[in-house]
Amino acid sequence: MKNQSEFMSAKSHASLSTGEVIRMLRELKGWTQGELADRSGISATNISLLENEKIDIGKRRAEQLARAFNVHPAIIMFPEYESKEIDKAA
Repeated sequence: MKNQSEFMSAKSHASLSTGEVIRMLRELKGWTQGELADRSGISATNISLLENEKIDIGKRRAEQLARAFNVHPAIIMFPEYESKEIDKAA
């Protein structure tokens, strides 16, 4: 059996896009796009466009989604820096 000191920590290789974070948070909450639309004030069409990276998030939409998910807007806008916080949001 190896000593704990002989192991190296795994490095994160996955990077998430803003759209993937929105979809992940929504699915972790068990919400449909329509439910997220109702909670955030962003149309279901725009939720779909955001999740599929067809439109840019922008500060206002990030703030609306952050309020709906009860997370800091940075988690949505800068997922590569905040990925550890995403799991806490569910």
